[in-house]
Amino acid sequence: MKVDILVFAAHPDDAELACSGTILAHIALGKKVAIVDLTRGELGTRGSADTRDKESAAATEILGIHTRENLQFRDGFFVKDEKHLLKVIETIRKYQPEIVLANAESDRHIDHGRAGDLVHDACFLSGLSKIETSQKGESQKAWRPKKVYHYIQDRLSDPDIIFDITPFWDTKMKSIMAYQSQFFDPNSVEPVTPIATPEFLEMLQGRALEFGRRIGVKYGEGYTVRGNIGTQNLLDLL
Repeated sequence: MKVDILVFAAHPDDAELACSGTILAHIALGKKVAIVDLTRGELGTRGSADTRDKESAAATEILGIHTRENLQFRDGFFVKDEKHLLKVIETIRKYQPEIVLANAESDRHIDHGRAGDLVHDACFLSGLSKIETSQKGESQKAWRPKKVYHYIQDRLSDPDIIFDITPFWDTKMKSIMAYQSQFFDPNSVEPVTPIATPEFLEMLQGRALEFGRRIGVKYGEGYTVRGNIGTQNLLDLL
């Protein structure tokens, strides 16, 4: 399946937290969007990998994305080596996206920056025809996305792009709260983590409000990009 936007996430819930408003907006425009989670989040303090699988399925239904898969890399231990690069290259060539959204370039969680770097490099290598990959026994053609945008996560970065997600805020929050094991629940007996507090959810809204304020809307999601952003029409950047 060819998609317009391919979203890579180190863990289930990364995409929902950081870029689900953007996903929802593009689906509303008729674009095809897929999510590829690198791990099952099995090292998470709260819940389990099986629980995260079920929560991911629920969030996927809320978002209405076209397809989602999990590469089952080892949570906390995947690295940027030939094995992992080739698997990501194979996935990029499978979906042939125009744009890739990837984890933050640098973040509190060590998997995030590592995943962002892995995906960025795989996007470049995917365009080299001498790197051979296959799917279901068939050789794949080289494919390089036109741009890779890194969504901003826990560590606040100054965004290069801010996307208006105002009409999609409520649905974004529903997709996040599909991960019931991970976020604040006053009845939970699980250990408290940095993201399982009321203040974390307030921070998410505050950040979205701040990004939105910068571009004159209510809510926004921010992205960083390596290199330059080009246009043939300055009005497209309004």
